[in-house]
Amino acid sequence: MPMVASIVCAQQPTLRTEIEGISEYLLENGVQLLLFPDNSRPTVTVNMTVLVGSRNEGYGETGMAHLLEHMLFKGTPTHKDIPKLLKDRGAIDMNGTTWVDRTNYYETLPASDDNLEFAIRLEADRLVNSLIDANELATEMTVVRNEFEMGENSPFGILNQRMMAVAYEWHNYGKSTIGNRSDIERVPVVNLRKFYERFYQPDNISLVIAGKFDSEKALVWVQEYFGTLEAPKDRRDGTWTEEPAQDGERNVILRRVGDVPVAGVIYHIPAAAHPEFAATEVLGNILGQEPGGRLHKALVEPGLFSSISAGGMATHDPGTMIAMGQVSENTEPDAALSALLQTIENLGAFTDEEVQRSIQELLKSREDLLADSQALAIELSEWTAYGDWRLFFLHRDRLEIVNAADVATVAAKYLRRDNRTTGLFIPVEKVERIAIPGTPSVDAMVADYKGRARIAEGEEFLPTPENIAAKMSSGELECGIRYSVLPRKTRGETVVLDLALRFGSEVSLAGRASACEMLSTVMMHGADDMNYQQLKDYLDANRISLSLSSSPGLLEVNIETRREYLDEAIDVLGKVLRQPLMPEDQFEIARREMIANLKNGISDPQMLAINRFQRELDPQPVDNIRYIPTIEESIQRAESLSLDEIKSLHQQFLGASNGELAIVGDFDVKQALAQLDNVLSGWTSTESYGRIESSANTDVPGQRIDIETPDKANALYVAGLSEKFRDDDPDYEAMVLANYILGGGGLSSRLANRVRQQEGLSYGVGSNFRADDMDPEGVFLIFAISAPENTEKVVSAVQEEVLRFLDSGVTGEEVMAARNSYLETIQGNRADDGNLASLLRSQLQTNRNMDFVSAREDRYRGLTKDQVDAAMRRIVDPKRLVIVTAGDFAKVKSSANQADNGLPGSDEKSDK
Repeated sequence: MPMVASIVCAQQPTLRTEIEGISEYLLENGVQLLLFPDNSRPTVTVNMTVLVGSRNEGYGETGMAHLLEHMLFKGTPTHKDIPKLLKDRGAIDMNGTTWVDRTNYYETLPASDDNLEFAIRLEADRLVNSLIDANELATEMTVVRNEFEMGENSPFGILNQRMMAVAYEWHNYGKSTIGNRSDIERVPVVNLRKFYERFYQPDNISLVIAGKFDSEKALVWVQEYFGTLEAPKDRRDGTWTEEPAQDGERNVILRRVGDVPVAGVIYHIPAAAHPEFAATEVLGNILGQEPGGRLHKALVEPGLFSSISAGGMATHDPGTMIAMGQVSENTEPDAALSALLQTIENLGAFTDEEVQRSIQELLKSREDLLADSQALAIELSEWTAYGDWRLFFLHRDRLEIVNAADVATVAAKYLRRDNRTTGLFIPVEKVERIAIPGTPSVDAMVADYKGRARIAEGEEFLPTPENIAAKMSSGELECGIRYSVLPRKTRGETVVLDLALRFGSEVSLAGRASACEMLSTVMMHGADDMNYQQLKDYLDANRISLSLSSSPGLLEVNIETRREYLDEAIDVLGKVLRQPLMPEDQFEIARREMIANLKNGISDPQMLAINRFQRELDPQPVDNIRYIPTIEESIQRAESLSLDEIKSLHQQFLGASNGELAIVGDFDVKQALAQLDNVLSGWTSTESYGRIESSANTDVPGQRIDIETPDKANALYVAGLSEKFRDDDPDYEAMVLANYILGGGGLSSRLANRVRQQEGLSYGVGSNFRADDMDPEGVFLIFAISAPENTEKVVSAVQEEVLRFLDSGVTGEEVMAARNSYLETIQGNRADDGNLASLLRSQLQTNRNMDFVSAREDRYRGLTKDQVDAAMRRIVDPKRLVIVTAGDFAKVKSSANQADNGLPGSDEKSDK
């Protein structure tokens, strides 16, 4: 039976403090409430953080916090199907996550009083009334095991897990949050329910409400639903285990099937709340930055590693700093690891320049969070788990005053031989113990902390087609680029610029596909009078996020910045586009990293299956620009690619004659357009532009392809077909909704209900349908990740659900619910300025406007069951499905044969 909350009398929430627009209240029963109003977006986020993670698990309980996170989506007596309830309300985002110090549940919904009350009521209900049922646990356990197996495929993930297990002898940080396989599989439901009742209590949570909402109403509803929950009478035990000082280096050697060696090292460091953590985080950033980081320059540029990363792990108790990278093909792993240790433990002096560069990068990411109420609401979960949400701001203040001497101090103290865990064993004559300071008293630190002034608040703006059309304007720059702009006041005065430059043709770009794909990477390695590091420093100092991506015939540019830095952003954009440095040494580094990543895919089930599926669905001649190479062919192309090819492509093909531009956010329209005209004027291509057209190949026969990937714990199933179909086809909206019902609606869809919820075969399952807006090219596909032994069950379950859909169709209730949910979702997506800018830019290419969007949404509202059924039956022919599976199927067959012969080796029991 579910636990039912007791109703008690309680006073109104008490205001405790207010910092930079965030107000903290405390309820009588111990619930902590944070309110963060932000009217600039028409969404509201409710995030409930329960202060329980893998750190709180006892013997035999590993993975229990994470398993509970899954179970809390199974419903309560009042809210029986949580994913569907959220989907029906147009949830823009919803999820639950578990980490070492906390578990959180959040949903972002279209802003309304009704949605806010619902979300508060839902979280209060599942906090104490979730159905921890044996049958549901049996199916969800296999889903979690599938998630466990997904992690087993990653060399980085497994090596990190093994190193952490060795680095921590006693503390639970050494145990993976996903848990031990036997604990996941065997946990009795009564034990899981006791764990739930112990930690899921009102005095052990922090509730954050952020976005557009009425604070007074929120307080009333929080008191009504959370304030009436009774706090536990018995005191809940905390954790008291402290990891003793390490007394010598420790080593791990992991041997598994793979393609690229990985080497890493871990050092113990202070907790996130400790004053030294700020300098430690800066140190980790200095080590791991690209291209100016110490490790990149010492190890990647000379070719010992193809890529490397480093950083500190923020935790409630003393944590770790880790550095890990892919070893280059011609380097012995032992030599690479030795060079890594030599670099880290002999850093020497730090310059003010590199310290400030690291600080600016860290501060920029924090400022981005402050401008995004949803992201900040979720980030506060972490800092609450570290000790107090106000540490988020206090840590920022500490970062700003870190200097080179502080960084040198923590480097000398913690980056020591006897404080490290690596993959090698080295005997020593003398033992050194590195004492890590304990977590300080957080209450004393934050008691009088006041924070700073609030950042600029944005205007209320509901992104309906009519409102967007009323605010936007369009035109053409002198260079020929068409533009759409939508100025509005945003939180933090943010602005997004989205630019597409089109170049070349199917004929002129023949043989240049690899150069096209790598063009954007090389262009970002310096421009005009700035090398790679100087360019990155300039972007960080001016709070500019600039990204480029390229493919045959298209270069896409995205800029996110603030109003005060838009001039600098446009200026540096002109330099990157027109005067990229393209240095030979940076090209070689980027090429090595690309090759290493491709080689990782040679034995990866997901990459192999997707690559084969794409090749089967769209077969093309090798010399065609649309040809999809195998992974081995991609490696060969990358190995033979030269920098001169990329330079030639840029010089001959790139220009500002053909393209589209959209700007959304807080900016001066006249000034921005004039500056863009100035930086792009006169930049033309010597090669004429002709759009690369495409069309679906409907002659591809249905078939089943199995790919063996030895020693991989996960398998991928993907199935689909292509159809000559554009997004203005009369059946388009009906087919979109059919896919949404079948598998495109996340956890609340037919495929998810069957394959994940009921049978527990897959952690990730769904379907997708897309149709091009200019060419007759539509693709429908279904995917599922599972254990190899469950692949055939997945194949059968998916086939049955597709046939059931085609035979019986949908219900009127499904159509109505999906229609309302989908419309809420797409409007919620437009609340993000980046998505809106992308929409406006795409409309310029297709010569559409918001009237088209409005008419399309009207068509969604008018859809009927018969239209949805007819569209699905027209497009999806089971006989035409191309099915590709990849996994260690030989091992499954071997285990099955051993079981049939009465031999050991099978993990599954067969019913006879």
